[in-house]
Parts: sequence; C-alpha cells; structure tokens
Amino acid sequence: MKGSLEGVRIVITGAGRGLGRFYALHLAECGADVVVHDISQKAASVYGEAASLTETVNAIRAAGRRCAGITADLTDAKSCQQFAEEAREALGGQVDVLINNAGGDVIGADADAAGSKPSPNDAFIPEDQLTAVLNRNLLTCMHSCRAFLPSMISAGRGKIITIASVAAIKGTAGEITYAVSKAGVVHYTKCLATQLRPKGITVNCIAPGPTRSGRFLATLAQRGATDTSRLKATSPLERLGEPSDVAGVVEFFCSPLSDFVSGQVLVVDGGQHC
Repeated sequence: MKGSLEGVRIVITGAGRGLGRFYALHLAECGADVVVHDISQKAASVYGEAASLTETVNAIRAAGRRCAGITADLTDAKSCQQFAEEAREALGGQVDVLINNAGGDVIGADADAAGSKPSPNDAFIPEDQLTAVLNRNLLTCMHSCRAFLPSMISAGRGKIITIASVAAIKGTAGEITYAVSKAGVVHYTKCLATQLRPKGITVNCIAPGPTRSGRFLATLAQRGATDTSRLKATSPLERLGEPSDVAGVVEFFCSPLSDFVSGQVLVVDGGQHC
C-alpha cells in the first residue's frame, strides 16, 4: 500500500532478480528506502529479469526512493560484515528491516544455463553441492543477522524477516538438502525471536509455495512440457503463486501492523499445505 512504509529503511539480500527484486520494487512503492544485494552484478541477468543489479537500483530510484546496490558473498562472514557497514552507510546509519532472501538450490554442470539442476537432486548430491546449498540458504541468513543485529539491539528496535519455503515443512524425495537448509532457517527464526524478544526486535519467517518467478519457470522448462499444467489456475486458491501474493506478506511484516508478531512462520501457498 502506497505510503505504508514511508521512510522505513530496508535491506534485502538476493534482490537483483526473482522474488527479491519484486519485494524491493514493491516496498519502494510503499515508501521505503532500500538497499538491494546480490552476489554479483551478473546474477540479476541469469533468468532474464534484469540486466544487472544496477538496473534494479535504477528502477527503485525512478520511483523516488533512496536506493543502493551492493554485491557481496554472504557465505563469507567477513564479506557480510563489510556489506552491513556499507548498507548502514547508504541508509544514513541505521537499518530498520533486514529481509534475508538470498538462497538457492543446487546448480547443474552448466551453471550459466537458466534452470540448470542435476538429476537426481536427492540425498546423494555431491559433497561440494551439499555444503554449497547449506551455506547458500542457512549460513547467509545467519551471517546477515549476526552482522545487522548489533546496531538494531543498540537502537532497541528492528525487524528481521527470513524467507524459507514450503519445502521446509513437508517431506520430499527431491531437493532434500534445499529443504533441510530451509527448515534450518525456520528454526533459526524461532530461536532468534526468543532471544531477541527482550530487545524489542521481531523475527518472522515467510514460507512461499511454488511461485511464478524466472527461476521457477526456467526449472519447469528444464523438466519438460509435462509440468506446464501447473501454470493453469483451476480456482482462486488452486493456482501457482504470484510474486505479489508474497510481497503483500513481506509488506505486513515490515510495517507497524506486525509490531506484536514475532517467531511466526507464515506459509503463502493458497492453503495447499494446511
């Protein structure tokens, strides 16, 4: 909603493309000043959603909001600390909301191919991929919180939002490491919310179901045409999620409407996993 986040200073990791990019654009329209992050300028272009991280920055600035784009490898704690310092400086010294959106599944042999994933993607993926997926999803979240929270604690306020997945709450025979890493994000959210309750800082998690994004559509294309039926809606709730479905929940957790909500996991999937 326009004006609902006027002047709120927000950092979003993994925001050069995909759902993170959509969150950033939506929150800017709500009045927020935003720092967008990605691992590189090139990452934004993998699925054809933006030419670069800078393009996302320029789109937000065009909406009249303050914005900066910062690249960093958040699996590295020192790089993450430097990222946090640069983000605070870009936003005038303080961050009100941190959205931990960076993550991803295993990458196939052709890392530059959109949607590229090895098959099978089960419990026996190569060890280097096992470590990479855990780092990409869980450690990036933990490193980011550790880097941004001290200033929030000093200020006596702040909001942390983590992004998990419905994969974290249901058993699956595929993408097991991804699911386990997201389950770690869910439990980390609850533990952090418990620790930070006396500090006045809320910590909540969003778990989207299958949502229409460049990466999701590219993965469907890699699997073949048999999956395209999932793109057809059969009712208002029996459909693929849209980025706007999740962005509205992100806005809620960023806004004063959620000031008395913490330690919660909100599944956004049309009730598919009740």
